[in-house]
Amino acid sequence: MSDGRVAAIVGRRQEKELLTAALVRAHDGRSGSAVLLRGEAGVGKSTLLDWAEREAAGRGFTVLRAVGAEAETGLAFGALHQAFRSVLQGFQRFERSGPSGPLSEYQRNSLESALGVRAGTPSGFAVGAAVLTLVEETARSAPVLLVLDDLHWIDSSSAAVFDFVHRRSANLPLVIVGATRPEGTGAHGWPGDVVDVPALDSADSASLLGTWYPGLAASTRERVLADAAGNPLALTELPRRLEPAQRAGTAPLPECLPLGGRLERIFAEHLRRISPEESHLLLLGALVGGGDLAAVWQRIVADGAGRAAWERVERTGLARLDEAGRLVFRHPLIRTAVVAAASDGARRRAHRTLAAALAPDDPRGLHHEAAAALFPDEDLAGRLQAAGRALGHRGGDAEGALLLERAAVLSPGLPDRTRRLAWAAVMSARGGRLRHAAALVRELERSPVPPDADPLLAYAVVYADQSHHIAFASSTTSLPAVLDALTVPGADTFGDLTDQAYFKLLLAATYTDDPWAWRALERHRDHVSETGRLCLRAWTDPGAEATAQLLGALDGMTEEQEAGSAWMVLWTLSALDCPERGLWRRFAGLDGYATQGSVAKAKSREDFLLGHWDQSAACLREAEIADELGYHLNALLFRQYHAYFLAGRGDEAGLGAVEDAIVPVAARAGMRFVLDRMTYLRGLAALAHRRYEEAYARFHALTPSGAPRTRSPWPHSLIFDLVTAAVHTRREAEARARVEACRAAGSAGMSDRHAFLLAAASALVAGEDEAEASFRAAYAVPGAEQWAFDLARLRLAHGSWLRRRHRPGAEEHLREAHRVFLRLRAAPWASGCEEELRAVEHPSPAADRQQAEKGELTGQEMRIARLAATGLTNREIGRQLRLSPRTIGAHLYRIFPKLGITSRAALAHALDGR
Repeated sequence: MSDGRVAAIVGRRQEKELLTAALVRAHDGRSGSAVLLRGEAGVGKSTLLDWAEREAAGRGFTVLRAVGAEAETGLAFGALHQAFRSVLQGFQRFERSGPSGPLSEYQRNSLESALGVRAGTPSGFAVGAAVLTLVEETARSAPVLLVLDDLHWIDSSSAAVFDFVHRRSANLPLVIVGATRPEGTGAHGWPGDVVDVPALDSADSASLLGTWYPGLAASTRERVLADAAGNPLALTELPRRLEPAQRAGTAPLPECLPLGGRLERIFAEHLRRISPEESHLLLLGALVGGGDLAAVWQRIVADGAGRAAWERVERTGLARLDEAGRLVFRHPLIRTAVVAAASDGARRRAHRTLAAALAPDDPRGLHHEAAAALFPDEDLAGRLQAAGRALGHRGGDAEGALLLERAAVLSPGLPDRTRRLAWAAVMSARGGRLRHAAALVRELERSPVPPDADPLLAYAVVYADQSHHIAFASSTTSLPAVLDALTVPGADTFGDLTDQAYFKLLLAATYTDDPWAWRALERHRDHVSETGRLCLRAWTDPGAEATAQLLGALDGMTEEQEAGSAWMVLWTLSALDCPERGLWRRFAGLDGYATQGSVAKAKSREDFLLGHWDQSAACLREAEIADELGYHLNALLFRQYHAYFLAGRGDEAGLGAVEDAIVPVAARAGMRFVLDRMTYLRGLAALAHRRYEEAYARFHALTPSGAPRTRSPWPHSLIFDLVTAAVHTRREAEARARVEACRAAGSAGMSDRHAFLLAAASALVAGEDEAEASFRAAYAVPGAEQWAFDLARLRLAHGSWLRRRHRPGAEEHLREAHRVFLRLRAAPWASGCEEELRAVEHPSPAADRQQAEKGELTGQEMRIARLAATGLTNREIGRQLRLSPRTIGAHLYRIFPKLGITSRAALAHALDGR
């Protein structure tokens, strides 16, 4: 049978329909999409990708393709180079023939640097923006399909750019289709549909096997079907190694036919039957991967002996040359088996061959040179360190850490090895490999550490403790000393380690409120960058200009500074409630989980404040991803962010589940930051259910009296909630005093949201003659319309105030608030609006009498009944409704017979469904 046949698609109806739908939507100009095929090796993912590519080409798509290679996972932008170099070259020809092109000079330079066309350090954001521009321009003439095979081996820099492009291309005719293995990292954070490609069912398995091996004996066919268990690669490859007599059923089959990952050993057995020269050629091809390195492989085999060896390889069916002269293995798994089967010496020889074939300044040559090295080599270790640090400076921490680890292995002396391993731990943590970073830290702690490397190791320990172990003791005991050592005149600052250590200490201080940490931060305020000083100020004494100054400092940052500071800036601006800036978008193209996790947290905070509550489930997805990567602190914080949505909706059961998950951990870590916010969220949920005494008690515990006890922005943001609870519990004097104290403390100058919340609280405590003007002043605060939940609550309060005074406009405010609460799925708040609207519709005693005659509850009776059903006493209900306990009792006397009950205990059941 021919090995060069086009792989047939058997079954896979659902997967093909999904891919076809994506192509049709893009072809018709409706929307772009992304589909990730996830499945075991050999399950048919690449075959589906090939099918999608043929379908797209037939529909007139421009098809771009990149294939991940295990040997190139540490090569920044390697996959991007495969997919987009030809597109860039096409536009370069266009630019030479015309006055202008689609890319700005800065974008073109960054992209060309990433693709190795020119020297320079590309910005992750600029590269993403440039690629997005190329996609937009290409899509003007035809829809685009981007195929990403073996995504689990695609370098993280390219993956970040592909993710950046997709998240901004919803309205472009772009389809991204990827394939990864279940154990790979490719599915983490995938922005589109993830489709698990299962094994074939028995009927499809029999059909595929019959297509490839129609003459197989029945007994052999049954055995292959049973052992292959629906794996298409096993179905097509296992019979290939059987003797003719075994296929015919006249000779016994082997006792055990390996499956799944053991298929690699099947291919390795095939490899043992070829000569060393042929194995070397295949190994070179496997290590080369795709892209323009294929030309290197072609040069190596160009001599007569190489051509003869290659002809013998082709006859085995293990690999072939495609129309462009590139090496194509019969299946990607064969390439893996080639590398796995090679001896260490054979792999080093192949890497030396490839290193020698590349230009001296080609960074890929350094990778192969490092892989070929057997003995310590300080010159090579130094070059690896420089390359790794350079990658880290532009945000490629994950790839840089791999080079630093290899540099550590090749270091002749223990001090240099320790320093490089410590840097590798730090960069691994930033780049998304926190568990590995923690393992490196444990290894370092078992070895002597040179005194000049103490700050670096201490920082790595703190990083692992904070992010992985959710522990802050090392932050307050080690980081002050680290800052002392780094700020001694003439000390090695390890690049930007001073700022990074300062940021980590600020993080510990904000989470734990440890006074020693705050004092150390003040002591070193003048030793750090302007960004560091502004972040400290934002958390301690923000003032009216804090936001503008922090944003101004960002505008003056270099790309390297931006890569190192983005996570802390996003964190700080979230504290100032500045989501309207959408600043997280600026950093969305940077590599590294330290930044990307902060981008996701900033986005979660923005979604809550701006009323994008349909995105609340993203918090839980991000928490799962963070836990999977080992970033348990981030996972805790994402669950806390999700609790905001639950509390706003009054979902106390869901809120309790979050408390059970995170409060014990936060308590052990001394995270007052989390504990205080969970107390606040319990109060917010109590407000939703109109348990105002409970809400007041919780808010009062956070800010006991007067103005908030600190200048931190968060306590000042509680004023609207606290005043709401205070007014409903007849604590008007205290409410007014708190408003005046916050006004005197300058709360309104901290951010636009702080200004709105203070204005809203002021309206609640305004006198009868000033109240209407105060409500209107709150609506007029710049940006007030963006705070969907807070604004709806203010409209509910305003509508209720107007309704009680029989003034016009109540229904308008109540209906607008009701509309927003329904959209947010905040049912208790929507219910409050509905009760007020019923009271608006039946405002007169005559109307109430008419309802009473019909045996229906009036609006006032319904409010009293609902409050009584929650367990409140007559006195507590009277406080909320500003009625006497005697009046409440009289109402209940009339309510019970209308509902057909005789006691308060039956109220909740009687009101169910009303």
